Amino acid sequence: MYTIDPQNHHRIEQRARLYRETYSAFAHWADGYGVIQHSDETQVRIFDLCQQLVCEGRFQQIEDVLDILSAADRLTSAAMWLVVHMTYSTKVDFSGSALDAEDFKSNPQGHTGGSLNMVPAYVAYMVANRLAGITRSWLMGQGHCVAAIDAVNVLLQNLYPEQGERYPLSDEGLSQLAKDFYSYAITDDGCPGVPLGSHVNPHTAGGLIEGGYLGFAELQYVHMPLPGERLVAFLSDGAFEEQRGSDWASRWWRAEDCGLVTPVMIANGRRIDQRSTMYQQGGLTWFYEHLEQNDFHPIAIDGRDPAAFIWGIFESEARLQACSAHIRAGKMCYPVKLPYLIAETEKGYGFYGAGTNAAHGTPLPGNPRSDAGARQLFNEHAARLFLPPTELTSAIEKITQHKADNRVPEKYHALGQRDVVLKLPTASPQCEKGQALSPMAAVDKRLCEWHLANPGVRVRIGNPDELRSNRMGQTLDLLKHRVLNPEDGVAESIHGSVITALNEEAVVSAALANKGGMNLVVSYEAFAMKMIGALRQEIIFARHQKELNRPARWLSLPVIATSHLWENGKNEQSHQDSSFGEVLLGEMSDMTRVVYPADASTAVACLDACYQSQGQIWAMTIPKQEITTTFSSEQAQQLVEEGALTVEEDDTVVVELVAVGAYQLRVCHEVRQALRDNGIGSRITYLLEPGRFRIPRDEHEKAIVSRLVEKSQFFDNSVRLRVFVSHMRPEVLLGVCRPLDLGSDRCLAFGYRNRGGTLDTQGLLEANQCSDKFIVAEVLQRISSGGE
Repeated sequence: MYTIDPQNHHRIEQRARLYRETYSAFAHWADGYGVIQHSDETQVRIFDLCQQLVCEGRFQQIEDVLDILSAADRLTSAAMWLVVHMTYSTKVDFSGSALDAEDFKSNPQGHTGGSLNMVPAYVAYMVANRLAGITRSWLMGQGHCVAAIDAVNVLLQNLYPEQGERYPLSDEGLSQLAKDFYSYAITDDGCPGVPLGSHVNPHTAGGLIEGGYLGFAELQYVHMPLPGERLVAFLSDGAFEEQRGSDWASRWWRAEDCGLVTPVMIANGRRIDQRSTMYQQGGLTWFYEHLEQNDFHPIAIDGRDPAAFIWGIFESEARLQACSAHIRAGKMCYPVKLPYLIAETEKGYGFYGAGTNAAHGTPLPGNPRSDAGARQLFNEHAARLFLPPTELTSAIEKITQHKADNRVPEKYHALGQRDVVLKLPTASPQCEKGQALSPMAAVDKRLCEWHLANPGVRVRIGNPDELRSNRMGQTLDLLKHRVLNPEDGVAESIHGSVITALNEEAVVSAALANKGGMNLVVSYEAFAMKMIGALRQEIIFARHQKELNRPARWLSLPVIATSHLWENGKNEQSHQDSSFGEVLLGEMSDMTRVVYPADASTAVACLDACYQSQGQIWAMTIPKQEITTTFSSEQAQQLVEEGALTVEEDDTVVVELVAVGAYQLRVCHEVRQALRDNGIGSRITYLLEPGRFRIPRDEHEKAIVSRLVEKSQFFDNSVRLRVFVSHMRPEVLLGVCRPLDLGSDRCLAFGYRNRGGTLDTQGLLEANQCSDKFIVAEVLQRISSGGE
């Protein structure tokens, strides 16, 4: 494909003029529509693309392609018109008449400028699919620009049922869309009252992530498509400095196990309170150099023009396919320079206030409902974007030809339709009771068995550091670090599945992105906290999908926190933090399975259960040191199913000891022996999954809350004293497990008290008053004071 030389402007101008003079249809398209204008560079690029599509047999003549490109111009203008109505008005009039004061919102809201900039990009994605006869996938990192997506989707009626019923293509339907946008409507049961949000959400047809945390889309896109799939990822220039790791994409992309990716940065000059680092460092010139140094191939396009995006998508894919062919032929080696489109534009192009600070939100100088000047500006600038209904209908018909192309609508693109089910390993877990075994070593062995049973499923192992130290050596030897220059004798490979970077957000994003495969993430417990933002965004999105009866069907993801609080005494207190599980216990328990395996058997049982479920995050806090195996494989499975299990008990039970955590179970055994020496009978119950014993917050969570709350053989409320010995902070555990709290007179809780330092495990237990001597003394004092 012809590539523009931006330095040779004279030749470009000559070619563009020649095409306009030779082809009347080309001249008609080149004139643009409304605010859409086509530069000479874009005209030359588009003419070459038209020729290519005709030569490939996709279209009979250039005029057929130009008709579709003209439709793209018109759809872009109409969608921008609808976006500004969504921000300001409660009425949409297909006649294009000026709106009166009462037609405007009392409190206009919206990220108008960014949404206007996203319209030509998303329209181009749609039209590029039409021109290629392929339904690509899409991803948008700047989720606050959802108005652009919703506007285009509504105009094309590319909608899920709940939006399709509410927003038909009519005055009434579009007016309802405008009224619903930032309406803050709420139902009687406390749910959003409209199928529309301020960010991408599960109502957004084809949406994958909320995009509320800027920067995570940049970390994920390269790991998303499987071979044969294509993804267009819309990214934000503001997000470039938000999150480290986006410039590592070329380190991970491989033609053998990755689909085609087209990253598109909307370079509109972030303007909120201050300029971004990119612009402070020298603007786009500096950024182009930065990309080239990090193995990207930057390609500048006109971010105001849908045709420029269309050409860019085709050009990017053609370059990546050519590189892949050279790799296969042995003429190139990795890293491939990933094409990277930079869509240069100004914030809010196409409407009043473009390029100003105000364009970030509501660009008009006042509220049109009460400000006549602002109302005049709205009507004047909206009129420039207006498209008559007959032209809109014609444009839509030219773009929505899915049946003729025999392809699925964009709302059903491949990345949004994952459904992963694994075959069970033929080998059964082998963890004998009484055996001293590292739970992480058992997980390591079991993961390899899962992979060998499912060799065709793409694997991503997220490793921020120390995989072998965390007892995952078999996994590393089998799957290997993904590197560019493997060293002899080291577990490294060009095609390795272990994504290793000293950045927790980057490696967890690799696993979250691989929704078509099998994943696992391992981190130090203290530093797993850095993953919470990415995990929480995923958890919320999947929960909302479930509430809409469109549950996520990607394979559940185990995120393992090891080298944990009670094992990390050789480091300072920064390495001793139980917050990872505590924070995730705040999420809905049917989506976030927070478990504390006691031994190798329960760790393996948790991994097996995770890989037999879909759409969940399993947060597992697992010891890596050797632990005496307490549970048989059958007991471990029962423990996972029930959430808790009795370990041992005396004939008469005065004290119930409830352990959460492997070292805490050991302490409970020591306490029980001391109580027996004092003639006090007790029971030890292991609590694997605290979230199963909470007061459910809705019907979905109620379905997973364990019935054991009401079963006397595990939690007998007639005991004199219930004592929790917990891996985590005891206050958090008591708050979560409120149904198990017998009150301050009959319940004690021990755990992490924010004490630590360079101490061994026993020292940490003592520092936090969580060792047997502290617990026994407190129990005896409580029983004695109670007259027992």
